[in-house]
Amino acid sequence: MIGRVRDPDGVLTYAYRGCVFEIPEGLAAPKKGSLFFCRNLSVVRNERVLEIGAGLGLAAVLAAKRGARVVATDVVPEAVAAARANARRNAVDVDVRLGDCYAPVPGERFDLICTNPPQMPTPPGRERADATALADNGGVDGWTILDRVIAGAPDHLLPGGRLVFTIFGFLGRKTAFARLEARGLAPSVLATERQSFPRIGYERLEHIRSLDAEGTLAGGGIPDSVERLVIEGRAR
Repeated sequence: MIGRVRDPDGVLTYAYRGCVFEIPEGLAAPKKGSLFFCRNLSVVRNERVLEIGAGLGLAAVLAAKRGARVVATDVVPEAVAAARANARRNAVDVDVRLGDCYAPVPGERFDLICTNPPQMPTPPGRERADATALADNGGVDGWTILDRVIAGAPDHLLPGGRLVFTIFGFLGRKTAFARLEARGLAPSVLATERQSFPRIGYERLEHIRSLDAEGTLAGGGIPDSVERLVIEGRAR
């Protein structure tokens, strides 16, 4: 069940999968990509899990509810505070840390590293600082954050551990596989789904088409949907 109510102070209360989350004004509510990510994120009891870019703590709390030992990081202090509060609200233990990418977990290793990061290609000079844009902006080619997550994963995965992340189809399934293989991770697709084309994408459609090397937006015209994929890279 999904439900949401905003109180007079601008705090959004969001119910999902038996958990309740509060989203203060200024933080983005979960989008379809976040829910798709959560639905296809499999964890095992007592696994050590790292979520990078945890936001309000949706995936981290759900993983902890399933018995995982979860570390969650974010660069936004308000998101860290919200994730900590949401873990307490749902009576789970999540170690939420402030910091960029792997900086908060030096020398630590995990069974699972996961992220649903900003990945919308952003034309040069089109970056914005509002909460909605920050939750989407993935650099010029969409890979700025994902590349850093992939590059650091081998040093933070336990043997046989896995990295799980989402991508828009126009970032390229083959491109994702090549990036994982270059770091010694065995790639696979865990799930796919057609979703409505993101509104911010229409503002950047010409730029996105210029990057769509695998032709996922072929045919011209205005797309009404986009493929989303959950990708896994497993340590050999």
